[in-house]
Amino acid sequence: MSIATHPETTTSTSPRLTGFHHLGLTVRDIDASERWYAEVLGLTRMFVEPHSVGDGHTVVMTRPGTALFLGLDHHPQADHERFDPRRTGLDHLAVKLDARSDLDAWTAHLDGLGVAHGAVRDSDTPRSAAMVVPDPDGIPIELFWLES
Repeated sequence: MSIATHPETTTSTSPRLTGFHHLGLTVRDIDASERWYAEVLGLTRMFVEPHSVGDGHTVVMTRPGTALFLGLDHHPQADHERFDPRRTGLDHLAVKLDARSDLDAWTAHLDGLGVAHGAVRDSDTPRSAAMVVPDPDGIPIELFWLES
């Protein structure tokens, strides 16, 4: 395994990408997950969309005033097992914060709600800080600040 950073290339044959638009998470209990993401992270429901295949649906949520969009997917035939980052697929979801002090505000917010979370971890290389809060399915939501 290599941990080397690859230099930025100026030529690419790939069409242009401009960033991530949204992330879809398959959840065990869509109602409980929607309540959690609303209460804990301040997301609001935009709309519900039926899946194009099968009988499931997605609750699409956003954080007003941001470009953050999250789809909570209900698949009736899902295994309903708790999330495990050791399985192939998603490892965690990181959400960007603008300031290091935002982590202190999130700590107070989560503590006030009685929501379990990890400790804030500071790093000097690069200068950053992060805290992880698991969602109802155990998916690690990392609140992440990177000095710019």
